[in-house]
Amino acid sequence: MVGKLPGTPVGFVRMTVDQLIPLTNDAWGLESSCFVCEPRNAAGLGIPFHHDVTGKRVLADFSLDERFSGAPRYLHGGVLLAILDEAMAWATIAVAGSFAVTQETTSRFEHPVRVGEQHSVCAEIVEAGDRVIHTRGVITRVDGRRCVNATATFVPLDLEQAGAAAGAEITGDAVAFTRGGRR
Repeated sequence: MVGKLPGTPVGFVRMTVDQLIPLTNDAWGLESSCFVCEPRNAAGLGIPFHHDVTGKRVLADFSLDERFSGAPRYLHGGVLLAILDEAMAWATIAVAGSFAVTQETTSRFEHPVRVGEQHSVCAEIVEAGDRVIHTRGVITRVDGRRCVNATATFVPLDLEQAGAAAGAEITGDAVAFTRGGRR
């Protein structure tokens, strides 16, 4: 099936079902209250992220209301950085195959992101190693204009660190996403 998938956000045009995989915390069997992506967090953003398998990237579309503003008509820069960080973190999992945490981020705000308007975020892996994973992400308007871009360095977690981060023992297939257990 080519074209817009039923229920998929605006930015995901011309992808097939097997190319676009929803990314959820439930897939790991771990409870999460992630501010950016968890739909059950009533105070959060609830942004659904997807892995574009063919493009080797992570994507999401979003439109946020005035609760997340900085200036009255623009989204808060910290909220935008959280969205970019989440997209790049999902890229470390979905694309690089590694649970990792942010070590350093650099960003550039090129154009404001308006409250209530549709935008997209895209993140990809620049380079992945055993000790660090370099990522980049960008938030764009529907017309393709770049608003915010970022690069980040992530540190892969070993089994113990991943368990501490999750608050639960990492078992089964998830072990392969830890440093030392990686595929």
